[in-house]
Amino acid sequence: MAEWAKCSAVESSPGKKGGAWLFAGTRVPIATLFNHLKEGATVHEFVEWFPGVEPSQIEEVLQFEIESLSKQVKV
Repeated sequence: MAEWAKCSAVESSPGKKGGAWLFAGTRVPIATLFNHLKEGATVHEFVEWFPGVEPSQIEEVLQFEIESLSKQVKV
């Protein structure tokens, strides 16, 4: 499981969306990104649908998740 507190592109606050991990400076949960990607959306579409989220934040979140998963898998 990713330690999202170490990712600068996200934030969590009990007063915002029940403490869910959000893209920093927004009220958009990072889970929303993963759900949309799973359903076939592109990063470009996601940025259009959620204009407060920057492409650089998405890139950082995806890279952070990849690194987190890589640490969990022993090759």
